[in-house]
Amino acid sequence: MATVSSTATDPDTRDDSRRVSMLLGLLFGLAGMGSSSAAVTLPLLGPDLGVSPGLAAWTISLYVLMLAVTTAVYGRISDLVGVRAPLLAGLVLMSVGALVAALAPTFGSLLAARVLQGAGAAAVPTLGVTILSHRYEGRVRGLAFGRLAGTAAAVSCLGPLVGGAVEAALGWRAVMALPILGLALVPFLWRALHAGGSGARLDVLGAVLVALTAAGMVLLVQSPSAGLTVAVVGAGLLVLGVPAVTAQVRRRPRGFLPLEVVRNAVVVRSAVAAAAVPASWFAMLIALPAVLLGVGWEAWQVGVAMVPSAVVAMFVPRVAGPLLDRIGAGWSLVVAGVTSSAALLVASLGAHLTSAPLLVASIVLVTFAFGLGQPALSAAVGDAVATEVRGVALGISTLLFLVGGSVGSAVVAGLSGVIGMGGALLVLAALPVLGLVVLAPTLRTRTATP
Repeated sequence: MATVSSTATDPDTRDDSRRVSMLLGLLFGLAGMGSSSAAVTLPLLGPDLGVSPGLAAWTISLYVLMLAVTTAVYGRISDLVGVRAPLLAGLVLMSVGALVAALAPTFGSLLAARVLQGAGAAAVPTLGVTILSHRYEGRVRGLAFGRLAGTAAAVSCLGPLVGGAVEAALGWRAVMALPILGLALVPFLWRALHAGGSGARLDVLGAVLVALTAAGMVLLVQSPSAGLTVAVVGAGLLVLGVPAVTAQVRRRPRGFLPLEVVRNAVVVRSAVAAAAVPASWFAMLIALPAVLLGVGWEAWQVGVAMVPSAVVAMFVPRVAGPLLDRIGAGWSLVVAGVTSSAALLVASLGAHLTSAPLLVASIVLVTFAFGLGQPALSAAVGDAVATEVRGVALGISTLLFLVGGSVGSAVVAGLSGVIGMGGALLVLAALPVLGLVVLAPTLRTRTATP
């Protein structure tokens, strides 16, 4: 049973947890908009900057790459100095990158800006969860995790609609600037941002090795849609990075990647199982617009089709928080995984029949799975490790969570041209099942423990 602290019964703290978690969710959603809203600008920025649609898609891929590979870095830094400094640094980087992207005169400068923007935005997913994990306990923390995930999902779902509306009114450059709005939320969160930490020095070599290895993993996952060169680079980084990281962990077991985190079965298995949820999410963010635009829908109509999922996302915390408290993090991940698989099966049928209602229903299901799976992962990892390594543990689990998103987008992009969108989604529906197989030993262990 989860430990309930005094925070769970104090009305002022309960109100604080609602406000803080929703503000963090809004910040998380704005970071997510860096990909979901920017996706609708690709048909316009490509011709404007003189590049093909395939090259234009790298504005999304590089953003997601940097978002994934730097999450663990922010998590570890928060263990050492607290969340205030790294979160502010990340938001500044994200805002500067967004501003430069909006003003970019060339495609090369746009890509550089998106790298910077993604590196800054990576602070939000990990540190948002770290703030809640540090500030609250028990049932209050579970509800806060749920509100964060629900608000983030709702804002991300509205990304295509907001991006389409802003693009129609102000052009694609204004869409690139949207994440700057995140800085306006800092004053309202200031008191919740704890400074201080262990005070230890950062293992810079370990951080670089983990980041490069993570980059190799993401590039290899994206290579089916990105080409042979990306596959070779990704494979090379992995082949060189894995043994280098292993050696560094052995040499410095309390360094950037603590040995106790690497060996923690709950952390690793929970993160792998939870990765199926963003895989489903990102797959649907590609599949739904592709199918509907292919039959003549306008971009704004696709955005409207995402609105039901945004509405559902706002109500998911009312279910996810109590469910997480009742059945625990592990079994909540099971529910999220089964829902993700069911959503992909519905989406596969919807793509095959070109049925908008089925596609909308599937993304609503995925939204529920995300709203439950993300807080369940945060709770599982937060409870499984010591406080002094919680930040890096959450960072590593978030990294694997985001890599799952890359898997989803890569499978859909790589296989849809060969076996059709319906077939690609059907193949992807097996991923949550495999995740549950990985998670099963930790479920048995918890069940057997009195």
